[in-house]
Amino acid sequence: MIDLDKYIRTIQDFPVKGVLFRDITPLLLNPEAFNFVIDLLAQRYENSPIHKIAAIESRGFIFGAPLANRLNVGFIPIRKKGKLPYKILSLTYDLEYGSDTIEIHDDAITKGENILLIDDLIATGGSLCASIELIEKAGGTIYEVTTIIELMDLNGREKIDKYNLYTLLKY
Repeated sequence: MIDLDKYIRTIQDFPVKGVLFRDITPLLLNPEAFNFVIDLLAQRYENSPIHKIAAIESRGFIFGAPLANRLNVGFIPIRKKGKLPYKILSLTYDLEYGSDTIEIHDDAITKGENILLIDDLIATGGSLCASIELIEKAGGTIYEVTTIIELMDLNGREKIDKYNLYTLLKY
């Protein structure tokens, strides 16, 4: 058993004063810790009726792609606007100061497929909410939402309380 907390670095006042940034870089630098995370997630989902894994750009890709490979399911990249070369489905959502747009290819999901949505962390839940909405717009069903880290004091879980959220670490 590996203590994953040892591989999360806390950086004060990044990106702005008052924020405690939870940095996953030490985890990524350690092959044993990184493999442990993928192993934990693979064990959780190995007998689940998941058709595809969707991951949010960019840090979600780090965990989503190897997990999809391990489970032998498809991988759906959820990208920022203008990054996908084919026909797309898009969703614009509000941020604290402005808005953002995410996209997937319009043929990424077949109606009724069970999708595991993964990202590195959940903070306020905005990007996960938008990703859920986009997946459902494409005809997918959210099987579960998974993050490596949950920032408890930002209450992101409340925004997606209709869905099961699984996290490995809580701060």
